[in-house]
Amino acid sequence: MSRETLLKRLQDRSALVGVIGLGYVGLPLAVEFAEAGFNVVGVDPLTGKVERLNKGESYIPDVPTERVAKLVEAGRLRASTSYDDLREADAVLICVPTPLRKTKDPDMSYIYQATDALAKVVHKDMVIVLESTTYPGTTEEVIVPRLTGDNGLKVGEDVFIAFSPERVDPGNKKYGTHNTPKVVGGVTEACREVVVTLYSAAIEKVIPVSSPKTAEMVKLLENTFRAVNIGLVNEMAIMCDKLGVNVWEVIEAAATKPFGFMAFYPGPGLGGHCIPIDPLYLSWKLKALNYNARFIELASEINTSMPYYVVDKIADALNDDGKAVRGSKVAVLGVAYKKDIDDVRESPALDIIHLLREKGAEVSYHDPFIPSIRLDGGVMHSVDLTPEWLAEADCAVLVTDHTAFDWQWLLDHTDLLVDTRNATRGYSGKARVVGL
Repeated sequence: MSRETLLKRLQDRSALVGVIGLGYVGLPLAVEFAEAGFNVVGVDPLTGKVERLNKGESYIPDVPTERVAKLVEAGRLRASTSYDDLREADAVLICVPTPLRKTKDPDMSYIYQATDALAKVVHKDMVIVLESTTYPGTTEEVIVPRLTGDNGLKVGEDVFIAFSPERVDPGNKKYGTHNTPKVVGGVTEACREVVVTLYSAAIEKVIPVSSPKTAEMVKLLENTFRAVNIGLVNEMAIMCDKLGVNVWEVIEAAATKPFGFMAFYPGPGLGGHCIPIDPLYLSWKLKALNYNARFIELASEINTSMPYYVVDKIADALNDDGKAVRGSKVAVLGVAYKKDIDDVRESPALDIIHLLREKGAEVSYHDPFIPSIRLDGGVMHSVDLTPEWLAEADCAVLVTDHTAFDWQWLLDHTDLLVDTRNATRGYSGKARVVGL
């Protein structure tokens, strides 16, 4: 099969698309390509995910089960735990996790495992795209040699390799995979042409850039921009607190300026799989080039300190009531890293609970999306949100402002509430409310 034939298969949707990693990035992407008319096979090591998907069930809130069931029934979408199912694939998209180690250097093990397994089934005229966020240079320094090192395949002639950063915002009702512009950077011009053709068949707008390294840097700039600005506004919250000024009022007033200002909001800390992690990939890479990414390091320091700041707020609030943290009952409201999703990755709530426990508090939590969490070697289960639970608590802490929470009801059934999200502004009840 020639490159022209491959392009034609991508254009007429007769190509088989493979997706490695069926999580928050991979599953929505697989569904988009299947709905665009492609046959799609997803590969994931977790048997439970594969079984549920093959039954037509979705485990990602942003992807309704109805969409998945329709595609599975039509034979457009299926899942497997075996890379052998990718032997006939024309295009393969790698969507595996890229976490940080405790030492804050990149954990590339998932990319290595996926690429090495794919290398056993890679073939001529295959398109391979890395979507996992990583440091600039990964595609050309890691993916290319691992996929072509021993088989004689030439990039841009036999196989077509590129990087296209995922842009997933869980819970976003306006922008999903289909209507979020897709940046792509091919190793060669031929790679770029093939990959633009691939994504154009399923995504509304595709933005080609000059190289994979540029595309990798685009993703890191996007999330570094957010991390640095959130770090700035978190420090602003601390400064406003010391000055006796309401930071939320300051932000709202500043946001009336029609130019030169974009509103960011403080909170209990950063969470999720992108903003707390991605900028540190760039910082790590630059250290190897003897450069210190000072903005990134400072923003990370401020953002990771916010759970400690929240716990200090709780301690001070309890102290004002003549109580110590040790022995106090603390009710945590919301443990997901953002509202209305079921994801606790890097959630500041986990740090807050851990720190409160270290100080001797009796901590329990309620989250309508998170039935249980693993913490400190054990499992905590969400309790029912009842007047009795709140009445027993010496302090309630709002960490995640889920839409399902009734703010007036909470204020009417709580004596002391530490509100880290400014969610109860404009409401009044019996509760004494303490903000950031």
